[in-house]
Amino acid sequence: MWQGLQSITDYRKKSSPVTDQDVLLPGRLNNFFARFEDNTVPLTRSATKTCGLSFTAAEVSKTFKHVNPRKAAGPDGIPSRALRACADQLAGVFTDIFNQSLYQSAVPTCFKRATIVPVPKKAKVTELNDYRPVALTSVIMKCFERLVKDHITSTLPDTLDPLQFAYRPNRSTDDAISTTLHTALTHLDKRNTYVRMLFIDYSSAFNTIVPSKLVIKLETLGLDPALCNWVLDFLTGRPQVVRVGNNISSPLILNTGAPQGCVLSPLLYSLFTHDCVATHASNSIIKFADDTTVVGLITNNDETAYREEVRALGVWCQENNLTLNVNKTKEMIVDFRKQQREHPPIHIDGTVVERVASFKFLGIHITDKLNWSTHTDSIVKKAQQRLFNLRRLKKFGLSPKALTNFYRCTIESILAGCIPAWYGNCTALNRKALQRVVRSAQRITGGKLPALQDTYTTRCHRKAIKIIKDINHPSHCLFTPLSSRRRGQYRCIKAGTERLKNSFYLKAIRLLNSHH
Repeated sequence: MWQGLQSITDYRKKSSPVTDQDVLLPGRLNNFFARFEDNTVPLTRSATKTCGLSFTAAEVSKTFKHVNPRKAAGPDGIPSRALRACADQLAGVFTDIFNQSLYQSAVPTCFKRATIVPVPKKAKVTELNDYRPVALTSVIMKCFERLVKDHITSTLPDTLDPLQFAYRPNRSTDDAISTTLHTALTHLDKRNTYVRMLFIDYSSAFNTIVPSKLVIKLETLGLDPALCNWVLDFLTGRPQVVRVGNNISSPLILNTGAPQGCVLSPLLYSLFTHDCVATHASNSIIKFADDTTVVGLITNNDETAYREEVRALGVWCQENNLTLNVNKTKEMIVDFRKQQREHPPIHIDGTVVERVASFKFLGIHITDKLNWSTHTDSIVKKAQQRLFNLRRLKKFGLSPKALTNFYRCTIESILAGCIPAWYGNCTALNRKALQRVVRSAQRITGGKLPALQDTYTTRCHRKAIKIIKDINHPSHCLFTPLSSRRRGQYRCIKAGTERLKNSFYLKAIRLLNSHH
């Protein structure tokens, strides 16, 4: 679809002459991405009994067959489509290699090679930190990692930090946002209360993982010590180069961090931070991968527990080699009291944390008034820009079905992103602006498109059903069934304000009861 758009609009990439700066950039970036290397940490552990984990040829073949044929090849140059097409023929030999690797708790160096492709974080790059280091690694190793990952997730305890919402089944940004808002709104329903939210920013979180500390944590979670040694070998002795255009840096050997682009890296990061939890009952630490938010529920202006929590988090970061970026860390205070007082700022490492009135939290714009005008204005503007492409496609004779698919993928996905969490508290004006975009798209596609209100209702109901079925979901306890005589009915949550009444969980309970 995008290739078609580029052809229709006669899009051409701008080409610029190669400068000395471009030739030197890969080497500078490679050294910059390796800045967290710590040569004092141990890279090997005492030998343990051999790993009991092994895979069958059928499991390896199945994994090869699920490879995305469009994924780029790694440094070994083996294309994913070759693995997919020859899965049955290759499975036997790679099963032997994978099992031997697990038996010896060692990963072949050729599997650990990574080519870093720096991706700009923003439109205008001004410093090296504006690049995100995305690793191209061997497709074969990714399949191996996927098998190991499935084994690790199957052995983890269900009680593992329920407020880590990333890389877990039936968890999404919807859940993280809804839980944060419900925690805040429920507290604000009481008298003489306010909420402080601290949005933590880490510097290159994935690159700072210390493998020796990680494997100790994995053992405490019950993983096989031999498999922990395999993970340690997987994360150490990794040859890495950076490629910018046709220029490639000289290689470096890395022993710290988990490359962004590996299958195991997100899971290993979430396990590395599983012990970063709130120590006071009045606080919550909500995590989505490396996006960490401290929610402090303040009553009668007593901020002792909240300030102690922030101090303890700073200590935890130092102990675990994570670097807090204080300049990008922001705080927001939600206080609806008529007689407001001055709120003393929070300090981290002697630096004042900036207080903001609005923050983009997991893709949605949340404000200190907990209204959604800023968010709806932002997504309406973005959606209207995409309407231009939709009109252009219609002009070039695309079928109504193709136009509708394009709308669903590029416009509805923006309008309905995390919709259960925020749509209920939108004003009538916000909803009209959103629906106006849908009507414009409807006129272009020529077919009937679902109203956003219907999308919101459907997704709320679907999300509620999933939470009820998942007893380990942190919000499962909010859906309390009534007596057996009223089967299918759930206890309503008391709400003193419209803000809480219109929030996701209360709306979901009303929907379930009305459907019954």
